[in-house]
Amino acid sequence: MTPSLVFCSLFTNMNIGISCYPTFGGSGVVASELGMELAREGHQVHIVTYAPPVRILSYHPNLHFHKVEISDYPLFEYPPYSLALASRLVEVAKTEHLDLIHVHYAIPHAVSAYLAQEMLTDRRIPFITTLHGTDITLVGNAPSFWPITHFILEKSDAVTAVSQYLKDETCRVFDVDREIEVIPNFVPRQLAEWAETQTDRASDSDGEAILAHISNFRPVKRISDVVEIFARVHRQRRAKLLMVGDGPERIHAERQAQEMGIHEDVYFLGEQAEVEEILRLADILLLPSQTESFGLVALEANAAGVPVIASRVGGLPEVIQDGQTGFLLPLGDVEAMSEAALKILNNPELRDRMRQAARRRARDLFSATRITASYTDLYRRVLQAPNL
Repeated sequence: MTPSLVFCSLFTNMNIGISCYPTFGGSGVVASELGMELAREGHQVHIVTYAPPVRILSYHPNLHFHKVEISDYPLFEYPPYSLALASRLVEVAKTEHLDLIHVHYAIPHAVSAYLAQEMLTDRRIPFITTLHGTDITLVGNAPSFWPITHFILEKSDAVTAVSQYLKDETCRVFDVDREIEVIPNFVPRQLAEWAETQTDRASDSDGEAILAHISNFRPVKRISDVVEIFARVHRQRRAKLLMVGDGPERIHAERQAQEMGIHEDVYFLGEQAEVEEILRLADILLLPSQTESFGLVALEANAAGVPVIASRVGGLPEVIQDGQTGFLLPLGDVEAMSEAALKILNNPELRDRMRQAARRRARDLFSATRITASYTDLYRRVLQAPNL
């Protein structure tokens, strides 16, 4: 990149390409919310993926969607999405004069960004890879993907991880000797603005309790533990459980609730784009996951003033303050988790104190403004690098 172009990128608004999965998963949610924040700040943001992201619900003139068309040529048993994405990134980079590309999830997005970078012969466009969790701990760690994940970590112009835990795990699994910057997830602006307008409802130790769980219903979320914890609470007091999301474990959870005789008080609500409407009702969020690289739903719950009961695993201790904004307990200890839930529900003073602490911590440490500034600072440092 010529000095004049570097100067332009550093001191004016940027043209930023973002590629992500457009789904309800944490990586897609964070990428979408980041794109909207950058657009509000005046940057031109170009989201390149196969469908409009589910979290982008409103129009902004600086936010643009570029669909990746996938070939259905019968020769391909599995359509080569990574190649189609690389080609589309090249097209968008040329027509929209992108300054950089920010990809969320190592496979396939970072690989596609690297191919696009190599295909662009007139100038070099840097790409930043943000790691979200299963791209390292599950997908990238698989024998068939380990070599290419290791390769792309080394080739990225910058790498970020959403938690210190994920950074440490990446360095351990892939033996990488490069800088990985920790930039945590943040509270979506819509949720933060909604939370500011809410007044704490009076806690009632005798009222009906509302417990909630929000996830993709994968085995790692330990959905059966959620139902078991609720069943133990249900034996002690009136309560309902809101199950938000969908996935392979849902049918098992529905059957489990039936067998335990609690199905009339367990509501399976499917996928919901606006989680604040659910969190508005909840007294506690249950998150007994086997692992979480960050735990975005725990942060969203805390931002809404909802204490979280979770496993002491992965990046969750970086989000939840044990005893202050929720409770962290040993993996699989459903008895301790149910006791913690009852402790909160039966003690209005503790519940109110946790609500206030949760909202305050989410606002002070994980605001969209604060985290977006960290990303834009990184963008500018990458654009200043001598290899451009």
